[in-house]
Amino acid sequence: MWALRRSSSSLKKQKFISGSCRVSCTTNEVTGRYSEGKSVGISNEIANRSLSFRGFCKTAHGSSKLFLGRQNFSSLVGTKTSSEIDSDLDDGFSELEGPTETEIMIETNGEDELVSECELSGDDVEMPQDNKKSMELLKAITAAPVLGIDRVMDKWVEKGNDLTRREITLTMRYLRNRHMYGRALQLSEWLESKKQLIFTEREYAAHVDLVAKVHGLQKAEIYIERVPKSFRSEEVYQSLLANYASKGYMKKSEEIFNKMRDLGLPITNFACSHLLLLYKRIDKKKIPDVLSIMEKENMKRTDFIYQILIDAKGQSNDIAGMEQIVETMKSEGIEPKMSTKSIMAKHYIFAGLVGKAENVLKQMEGEIKEDSFAFRHLLALYAALKKADDVHRIWQLCEPNARTDECMAAIEAFAKLRKIEEAEAIFDKMSKEGKTLTSKHYYPLLRAYASHNMLEKGKDLVKRMSESGCPIGPLTWDGLIRLYIKAGELEKADSILQKAAQHAHLKPKFISYTAMMDEYAKRGDIHNSEKMFYQMKKYGYDRRIRQYKCLIQAYINAKAPCYGIADRMKADNVFPNRALANMLSKSDPFKKTAVSEFLN
Repeated sequence: MWALRRSSSSLKKQKFISGSCRVSCTTNEVTGRYSEGKSVGISNEIANRSLSFRGFCKTAHGSSKLFLGRQNFSSLVGTKTSSEIDSDLDDGFSELEGPTETEIMIETNGEDELVSECELSGDDVEMPQDNKKSMELLKAITAAPVLGIDRVMDKWVEKGNDLTRREITLTMRYLRNRHMYGRALQLSEWLESKKQLIFTEREYAAHVDLVAKVHGLQKAEIYIERVPKSFRSEEVYQSLLANYASKGYMKKSEEIFNKMRDLGLPITNFACSHLLLLYKRIDKKKIPDVLSIMEKENMKRTDFIYQILIDAKGQSNDIAGMEQIVETMKSEGIEPKMSTKSIMAKHYIFAGLVGKAENVLKQMEGEIKEDSFAFRHLLALYAALKKADDVHRIWQLCEPNARTDECMAAIEAFAKLRKIEEAEAIFDKMSKEGKTLTSKHYYPLLRAYASHNMLEKGKDLVKRMSESGCPIGPLTWDGLIRLYIKAGELEKADSILQKAAQHAHLKPKFISYTAMMDEYAKRGDIHNSEKMFYQMKKYGYDRRIRQYKCLIQAYINAKAPCYGIADRMKADNVFPNRALANMLSKSDPFKKTAVSEFLN
């Protein structure tokens, strides 16, 4: 377990000393092959410690696909979990994604995909109805043509309207929650250029995040060079770090982390948490390196840091290690939150420890009154246990005052239990409550139809969406693609994906491409797998382990040699985890066998 010593003194902002505690990743320069679990720099600091980190040598179960929690890690920016950082966001402008608790995991075809809560779950953050001016401004911005925000704002000011920080804060938060990043960026650019808002470190950090989302990470780095040096604080670099980490760029994330230290900027829980999240996904053996830094800096672990460590141990099937971390957490006076208990229950379920999972669920039920998100967790977890009676029981408790996010969680839970009629009834209830439904509200039922090969019902639901005036976008495209994949109509699914990719202002989701790649890989269709791989790069999706896994599997199923794949990965700064390394070995055309050794 990660039971590092900590000083009793409180965390202070300290500067790193050059040459110490560097994060790095390495490749074998001689062979060009990647070495797992070997790093230089900060790893050396713990090389002689007798700490127990062996839990990561186990194979992750890889099946923990639950819709849990309320965290937005599509960008990972703004997941400030310590009270110190949270208090910095009172004005809301730099609240890049809002306070968060744990990862949202949706059940996909063989992958845990980190997605935005705003797309799949949660009630929309509404503009306060008593703020008439803010409502008018927001309507003007959302109704403006693309690239027309400048004109809207100029007219707004010409009419004598004041722009208060509160109005800006509410508008920015609304645009971000709806993923209107382009409009949010235009507004931020207008505010900066017209001197309508005095930018501080937080405003610059928020702007960096928007540039990264809209124009890419390289443009975000270029923008930082334009930020006045006095404002290039840890918040600005943390924004860039979080975006790189969310996309799985390990080497680049480590470079930014080290640059922050070289500049003498404080290393915070925020920065460390993003590295931990990155290593949890890509290379768990590097987690102790980050913990070593935290120990040296006397950084107290937050409940969010503990959540990451608990989840990492669970993913590695190290249940004993997971439980030890929970005990350490409690010994430091941090009681596990509902989201933490959900993570524990999830891993107990997939480890086959049903009794332990049920004990945690009973604890969670006792906290329903204290945690408004309890119903969502419980519905998902009881569905994973295939306990239909408990899902019904929890839904009956929740139904009288159910919010849209709880209705969506119930739809997913009943769909998992193959109770489609119940899921449809809940959707009808949600649609009759008077709220305008967006594509995210239709998506769980559409995915349910796709999972159960109900093509006609899925098509009818999309028609219903269109007739109601609901915009058709990436979530709907993804649902349709999965409908046709499940129905065996791969050409039709591919056709929808190609048409969607031509959209001027939206692009298909990452998971839509990987769903297609998975299906082509199953068929050993190298040509179309490579086509999808190329298109993902063309339309702005950076190379990830997930994409290479699909591609290599296509070569393996086709029984074809996969020449140069290791070099391609190296060029894309993609470092294989244990599972991918095994796949690489299988696909190696020059791999020696007992027979080849004998013949040679």
